[in-house]
Amino acid sequence: MSKVRVRFAPSPTGFLHVGGARTALYNWLFARHHGGTFVLRIEDTDLARSTEESVRGILDGMRFLGLDWDEGPEVGGEYGPYFQTERLELYHKYVQQLMEAGRAYECFCTPEELEAQRQAQREQKLDIHYDGRCRHLTEEQKGAYRAEGRKPVVRFVSEKEGQTEIPDLIRGSVVFQNSQIDDFVIVKSDGVPTYNYAVVIDDALMEITHVVRGEDHIPNTPKQIQLYKALGFPIPEFAHIPMILGSDKTRLSKRHGATSVMQFHDEGYLADAMVNYLALLGWGYDDSQTLFSRDELIEKFSLERVSKNPAVFDFQKLQWMNGVYIRELTLDEFYDHAFPHLQKAGLVPAEPSEEEQQLIKTVLKELQSRVKLISEVVEMSRYFFTDDFPYNEEAVRKVLGKGDAKGVLEYLRAALASVSSFSHEELEPVFNGAMEEFDLKLGKVIQPLRVAVTGTNVSPGIYEVLEIVGQQRTLARIDRALDWIAQGE
Repeated sequence: MSKVRVRFAPSPTGFLHVGGARTALYNWLFARHHGGTFVLRIEDTDLARSTEESVRGILDGMRFLGLDWDEGPEVGGEYGPYFQTERLELYHKYVQQLMEAGRAYECFCTPEELEAQRQAQREQKLDIHYDGRCRHLTEEQKGAYRAEGRKPVVRFVSEKEGQTEIPDLIRGSVVFQNSQIDDFVIVKSDGVPTYNYAVVIDDALMEITHVVRGEDHIPNTPKQIQLYKALGFPIPEFAHIPMILGSDKTRLSKRHGATSVMQFHDEGYLADAMVNYLALLGWGYDDSQTLFSRDELIEKFSLERVSKNPAVFDFQKLQWMNGVYIRELTLDEFYDHAFPHLQKAGLVPAEPSEEEQQLIKTVLKELQSRVKLISEVVEMSRYFFTDDFPYNEEAVRKVLGKGDAKGVLEYLRAALASVSSFSHEELEPVFNGAMEEFDLKLGKVIQPLRVAVTGTNVSPGIYEVLEIVGQQRTLARIDRALDWIAQGE
């Protein structure tokens, strides 16, 4: 295979969503697998909607996922510029070439005239297409239209005979009848090129060898192939990857849950888990392997194993996978990921002392096996760092509202006040004594204590919780729980 050059070319009109991220990932993996070049190009010709904020969001999303680009914004490259708005002269050059060759022409039709054409075609039950009426305008007619204040678009003279074949690396041969291809607009009336035109110029001049993109671009491809041929450019290979659907089998959107890559970041998903999961949305190596390191993905990825069928985004599976990756972190790595969430929630200082850092790590060690999202550490750890935490209403009602709870807590309060430390050796006799005193199993003794100390009925082991919370805070929390019980009596 010749030197592979692929590109990811987002429009900065919004955030980087998972569909775009999956496209970027497949291009990145393909380039890395073949030792090729991954280009990032910003298609910002939608002047009304493109924003600097969106550009930053796209770059941040790419950096979060670890999808480094070899050419593009911030890194440059010999095929730049990498923003379409900086390439307008190039587009105009090739428009002139097409017009001189008789493959493009100015069209002065107004929106009202175009709609009248379409309406007439609908009434006659004809295919809806531009009828080419401006193709043979004289210079005098063009001058008259300009005198009226009309600003022309430029249309491409498409081939009307025969067919255009797309040899797709994922879908096989896809054929379009040329009779269905309009004389489509390649330059708008404001002088800005359209997507179908600009993308051909960019991909050709940047020597892109493989165009890997979403299946929604298939209808654009025959138009682009005709442009490649008209301009004498080599035609790249195409691979159209499947759509991503939500659980209800409709196109993935915000109503299904998070779709912004940086929203996943903010919720506490790890980059490696996201990359692993996104890779599996349409690609698979075999039926048995689900977890892939980044190096394994690079080694094993191929377009031949990408499915034609839509992929369903399963948030629960992604959470499960994220939990697996969290458990594989070292404690120091988990600390680095979790600390910003704890600090943002006001549970820990911005610059903790060594003693405070050790406390945080002690807490995180107990939580690492329990969380699926890094952000979950905030609520799971709140009672370790502050006494100002809410009770879980259901847990309190079910546990503290029962008859034995008051007696058990009063017994434990007295016994725990008398021990010299909250070590396992000191605590075990206390629990054994309560079991014997009230003829209860250990779980029935521990549950009211757990709710009193943590505010909920789910936590790490009670021995570990008490050791971290400490004696004085534990006694104060038992008193708080007893007050709650007394108020309900």
